[in-house]
Amino acid sequence: MNEKADYTLDVRGTISPFSLLKVSLLFQRMKPQEVVEILGCEPEMRQDLLRLLPDAACEIINVPENGDESQTARVRLRKETR
Repeated sequence: MNEKADYTLDVRGTISPFSLLKVSLLFQRMKPQEVVEILGCEPEMRQDLLRLLPDAACEIINVPENGDESQTARVRLRKETR
């Protein structure tokens, strides 16, 4: 994970709908090719994010590989050009 994130959003301990709203609002303000790192992104939230954000709008560039659901995940999204 060499690429430095342009934004970091910590959603640990927040209610999922509010977390999704925070990510969505930030994503709308981002410029193409900018990266946001989301701390505490649980598997359910990742699925909701992919449904919420348009298919061509983002690319998940990093998801934890250990599969340990007890740890908070760091997910990195890159905004794509339209």
